[in-house]
Amino acid sequence: MESRNIILTQDIIQKKIERIAYEIYEHNSDGTDIILAGIWDRGVIIAHKLAAILEQISPLKIHIIELRLDKQHPGEVVVSEEIDFDNKVIVVVDDVANSGRTMLYALKPLLKYLPKKIQTAVLVDRKHKSFPLSVDFVGYSLATTLQDMVLVEMNGEEIVSAYFE
Repeated sequence: MESRNIILTQDIIQKKIERIAYEIYEHNSDGTDIILAGIWDRGVIIAHKLAAILEQISPLKIHIIELRLDKQHPGEVVVSEEIDFDNKVIVVVDDVANSGRTMLYALKPLLKYLPKKIQTAVLVDRKHKSFPLSVDFVGYSLATTLQDMVLVEMNGEEIVSAYFE
């Protein structure tokens, strides 16, 4: 039998996403637009939720793109649409930063350009990373053992909970 340790409930997740949206706006209020680059598939769902809040609380023009990659073997990254990322603010969004590998590989196609800045946002940030990644906007930080897996449970477009096992 699997053991689930719930760390975030649906209500708390919504509050965390709202707080992340406010932080993104605070750090980018001098701009006119922002690109939310969601990592497929949970990161894309979170990016859409962030965009909905940002559109309510800020005058920023929000553009969402999807970054698709194999999280186990992240060689190639497919971007949902080719746009010019030069001098743009990009926030790469995912559900959990475990080792940091997925988020770092997701940056590959963006580095062909000269963005104004690239920031990162995750719902849950694990403190044990194998790759040099520091997350800018974090819903919840968690110190776990290397054996613990942090997972986000989804039901369609709804984020149900975050837990580790």
